[in-house]
Formats: sequence, C-alpha cells, structure tokens
Amino acid sequence: MCEVGTRPPLAAERGEPPGGTAAAERCRDMGEQPIFTTRAHVFQIDPSTKKNWVPASKQAVTVSYFYDSTRNSYRIISVDGAKVIINSTITPNMTFTKTSQKFGQWADSRANTVFGLGFPSEQQLTKFAEKFQEVKEAAKLARDRSQEKIETSSNHSQESGRETPSSTRASSVNGTDDEKASHGGPAEAHLKSENDKLKIALAQSSSNVKKWETELQTLRESNARLTTALQESAASIEHWKKQFSACKEENDQLRTKIEELEEQCNEINKEKERNAQLSRRLQELETELQDKELELEELRKQGEIIPQLMSECESVSQQLQAAEEKNKDLEEKVRTLRTEVEESKHRQTNLKTELKNFLDVLDGKIDELHDFRQGLSKLGVDN
Repeated sequence: MCEVGTRPPLAAERGEPPGGTAAAERCRDMGEQPIFTTRAHVFQIDPSTKKNWVPASKQAVTVSYFYDSTRNSYRIISVDGAKVIINSTITPNMTFTKTSQKFGQWADSRANTVFGLGFPSEQQLTKFAEKFQEVKEAAKLARDRSQEKIETSSNHSQESGRETPSSTRASSVNGTDDEKASHGGPAEAHLKSENDKLKIALAQSSSNVKKWETELQTLRESNARLTTALQESAASIEHWKKQFSACKEENDQLRTKIEELEEQCNEINKEKERNAQLSRRLQELETELQDKELELEELRKQGEIIPQLMSECESVSQQLQAAEEKNKDLEEKVRTLRTEVEESKHRQTNLKTELKNFLDVLDGKIDELHDFRQGLSKLGVDN
C-alpha cells in the first residue's frame, strides 16, 4: 500500500497557494447536508506501484463529510475547482489510519484506490479521524437496520406465500367464483393489495440481494487486492526494518565517533587552555626578561663607574686610615687632657680647701681686727 510513517510533501511546503471549493453547494442540491468540514492536501496512491503518493490537488482544498438522509449514507467529498477528487462512500469495513503526526489515509474498495490527507496540524488530523470513526459507526448501524428490514420483508413474503394457497383452498371449498366475489370481496381486495406490496418488497429484496452480492464480490476482489498490497507492504516493511537496523548500527557508530571526537575536542580544549596558560607565562617571562635586561644594562653602566669608584674608595680608605690615626692621636690627647683635668680637679679641690682655710683664718683676723678697732675706739673716747 503505502510506506509506513511517511507522507508526501504538502502543497504549502512546495510554495503553492491555498484554494477553495464549492462541494457543499453542489451536494446540497443533491439532497445531502455537510456535517463536518476541514481543509487538507489530497493525495491518491499510485495505482502502478501501490507505494508512492500522487498529489490530487495543487493546494489545500475543502474536505467534507456529507449525510444523505434519503439513502441513509455518508460520503467524504472534496472538489478542486470543477474536478471531484474525492467521492468516497463510507462503509463499516473502512479504516482511517494515521501514518504520521499530520497525515492519514483510508482505502476505498469501490473506487479501487487509497486516499491520503495532509493536514496543517495534528489537532485537525485527530478531529478528522474521530469524525471518521463516528460516521463509520453510524454507517454500520444503518446497514444493520437495512438488513433487519430486508429480513422482515422476506418473512412477510414467505407468510403471504403460505397464506395464499389456504385462501384458495378455502374459496374452492366454500363455492364458486361468483359466490367468492359475493361473500369475500373486501377481504380478497385487501389480500391482493397486501400481496402486491409483498411482491414489490420481495422484488426490492431480490434486487438488494443481487446488489449486496455484487458489492460482496467487489469487496472480495478489493480484499484480494488489499491483501496483495498488504503483503507488498509487509515486504516493504521488512526492507525498511533492515534499512532501519543498518541505519541504527550506523547511528551507533556515528555516536561512538561523535563521543570520541567530543573527547578529542575536550583534550584539544584542555591543550588550548594549557597553551594559553603557557602563553601567558611566556609573556610574563618575557616581561621579566626585559626587566632583567634593563637591570643588567644599568649594572653595566654602573660597572663602567666601578674603577672610578674603586679609586675613590682607595682614597677614602687612605683618608679613613689617616683619620683613624688622627683619631688615635686625639684619643691620646683626650686621655692626657682627662688626666690633666683630673689633676686640675684635684688641685682645685686642694685649692678650695686651702682657700676655705684661708678664708676661715681671714675671718678670724677680721674679727680680731674689728675687736682691735673697737678697743682703739674706746681708748680714744676715754682720752
């Protein structure tokens, strides 16, 4: 049938403009009413390959569910301009299958094809699928009711067939045709009308049986084609499973390679970080080297002054030695002066002692002189 999980590109994805349809108005003229409407891109299965999708519309078109109250049937109809691209009567045997998030399909045995719809969103696909299931259940219920009516009409025809000979026998027993007409006219007319109705119902049931037999044969042929398509799909699924396994192995290998490459990238990043650190360290060392070179240059300049400094240092050493000798002489002089000072202090102490003694003697002499003067004064007064 079709490849599982895949869908053809939508017209909007191919850059084609959206369009519209007048399917609702046309079907209303036929006595049908729309019960659900949506927009989608329509596809049909390629009849030659039974695998590839063929676009049935160049753009997104209106897809509608219609209900025919006279026939008690449901159809999916879609019209692109003046062309009818979907006219599918829903039967209880149909199944709508989601093959991806935005794509679904169903097989129509009467049209001998498979329709596919591509929706703009997953929500619209879900609503369409739910409506398909609801309409399918309604079609099944209508079919069951139709079969019940056919069985009821068939039973009535059989009962009328059994009652007709008995009435004939009764008429033959009761009398001649004239007597029958005179005695049982209204009942016979009623029976004739009932028989006519039953004959019409029987004819309709026979035509319906032939119709159902034809449809059953068509369904059998469709089932055979669908079985073939299903077998081809199963073979295709096996093929895709093998390809999927190969792709999975290749994917695992690629993942392993990617992990190895990520590890190598991590190592490369670490090497880059180390290189960056080494570069920064190298710049720092170059800066230090420049500083050292400047210091070395200064030392070289200072080295040129060293002989002069050495000569100056020798002269200073000589001056220092001379100063030390002078210092020693001065120390000797200081010691001598200290000795002299001590001696002068000693002599001064002695002189102070002698001076004190002399002053004491002088004070005694002065006192004596004062007393002598006072005695002279007294003597003068006396004279």
